[in-house]
Amino acid sequence: MSESGVLEQILNSSNFNYLPRAMTAATIRQEVIANNIANVNTPNYRRSVVEFEELLAREIYGEEPDGKLKMIRTHDKHLPYVPLEFRAEPTISLDNTTIMRTDDNNVDIDIEMANLSKNQLYYNALATELGGHITRLKNAITSGQQ
Repeated sequence: MSESGVLEQILNSSNFNYLPRAMTAATIRQEVIANNIANVNTPNYRRSVVEFEELLAREIYGEEPDGKLKMIRTHDKHLPYVPLEFRAEPTISLDNTTIMRTDDNNVDIDIEMANLSKNQLYYNALATELGGHITRLKNAITSGQQ
């Protein structure tokens, strides 16, 4: 295999595929939560949420976005099935499910602060894992030499 083929294979590994997208989702979620907190006293404001992990699980475990499982060819004489490409990306949506206040604002500051802390821990764990993966690759390439 050529050097470019090896590099492409490394960069297309699952860690390099999923971890940066998850970190991007966590960054977007941090901004969305901060915006929710900033608008805690804004009348008629609806909180926003970032959806990503469920979409990523669908991508990893083989479900199409509509919830159907992917088809698999079990015999060479079966007709080939080409599923639609599905790549999970973070999406921002409005939460219209709850309104707890008379000013029609649905931001609960306690929930948002808890989500902020949870998201920070999530991002730190992803960054640690990605850093560890890069270190392991570097050690494999250099055979542990400095």
